[in-house]
Amino acid sequence: MMIDLKLRNIAAVPAVAIAIGFFAASSLAADKLVDVGKFEYEGACAVCHGITGTGNGPFMGQLATKVPDITLLARNNGGVFPFDRVYQVIDGRQELKAHGSREMPIWGRSFRMQSSAFFENYPPQDAESGARSRILALTEYMYRLQAK
Repeated sequence: MMIDLKLRNIAAVPAVAIAIGFFAASSLAADKLVDVGKFEYEGACAVCHGITGTGNGPFMGQLATKVPDITLLARNNGGVFPFDRVYQVIDGRQELKAHGSREMPIWGRSFRMQSSAFFENYPPQDAESGARSRILALTEYMYRLQAK
């Protein structure tokens, strides 16, 4: 009986180790989560719109028009964040004078031309899906910047 108990305890060790490893990996993965929308915003938008989105980025003086306060998009649209319009502006399908003509869309074309640290263009010929993922993450982050 004593041997049987020892064998059960020994058999339980791998199960406990697997469970501990699972929970440790889960907490480690949670520590490594990246806010892709915030990352894209800080890399592409903050230079003009500022970290907080209020239009006070370091390049604001270089543009011909005043940099808009993007924290007011929902307020200026009847309290509803204009998700589709914002997505289209980022993508370049909606022209903004500050961003240049459609021949020079600022982020949609750039996102399609460059790889992302977070999205693999898979299959390799489908850079569009990676670009869409990045624009969606960025648009969602801009939604979170809205003034309450």
